[in-house]
Amino acid sequence: MRVMGVDPGLTRCGVGVVDGAPGKPLRLVHVGVVRTDPGDDIAQRLLGIETGIEALVEQYAPDAIAVERVFAQHNVRTVMGTAQAAGVAMLIAARRGLPVAMHTPSEAKAAVTGNGRADKAQVTTMVMRLLRLETAPKPADAADALALAICHVWRGGAQARLTAARARTPGGTRK
Repeated sequence: MRVMGVDPGLTRCGVGVVDGAPGKPLRLVHVGVVRTDPGDDIAQRLLGIETGIEALVEQYAPDAIAVERVFAQHNVRTVMGTAQAAGVAMLIAARRGLPVAMHTPSEAKAAVTGNGRADKAQVTTMVMRLLRLETAPKPADAADALALAICHVWRGGAQARLTAARARTPGGTRK
């Protein structure tokens, strides 16, 4: 399974692509950030994010996209921009018929470190170990995007099987 993780943001939108399956070694495919100019108006920034993510989806052909679920912050302006960038990623996935999963930061941290309250340094260290990287992905948004992708590889497959099982009747046919 190939998963693209997206750590949404207006200035830096982290994007990481990972190949893997539960119980199998993970492989880094791509990591980076889509950047926009804070001086541009919001519409142009969202267009820049869409163009950047769309190009990466085209190039790396993920099977699913995992996006960080936006959580409440004290700065409403920041959370709005983050939510808008997340919406762009979800729109790109929907346009291509790709499944979208939303994972909270705590879920991603717990998946890669075993601790939902791990700090950024711990997450980055474990992402490096799990993907056998010699250097840390920079900036932190890139490492967070990889953590989201890893989280979905490990949790998303099981979740998809549970959903499929629920959709079947006891006789094995779909409802």
